Amino acid sequence: MDIPLILLSIGVLAVILSFFVGNKTRAIDDELESVSISLHHETSNLKKRVRLLEEELMVASPAPEPIAVAPQKPIHAIIVNQITSLHKQGYTIPEIAKRASLSEREVTEVLHSKGVRLS
Repeated sequence: MDIPLILLSIGVLAVILSFFVGNKTRAIDDELESVSISLHHETSNLKKRVRLLEEELMVASPAPEPIAVAPQKPIHAIIVNQITSLHKQGYTIPEIAKRASLSEREVTEVLHSKGVRLS
């Protein structure tokens, strides 16, 4: 019976001491919270400044230049072969363009590059 009594008294003593010793984490928590709040305020201020700068740039910027036409992608060799074979079979350029999913201008360029003369 002596061992349970000793363990019980040690436990009660540890609980009482924990009330007096455990305040270090509270100070760290308070400091962390204050740093977090200041970081939030700084981030908010930076966002406001960026928004103001963007608005100034929108107002002060000159009219945008016309967008340049992007260079065309090269047409795959399989499609080129399809175009030439359809032309040899007697299909017209609009029909070939529809089947190859290209514009008529692209079809004529492919045929010219292959040496086909169009009438």
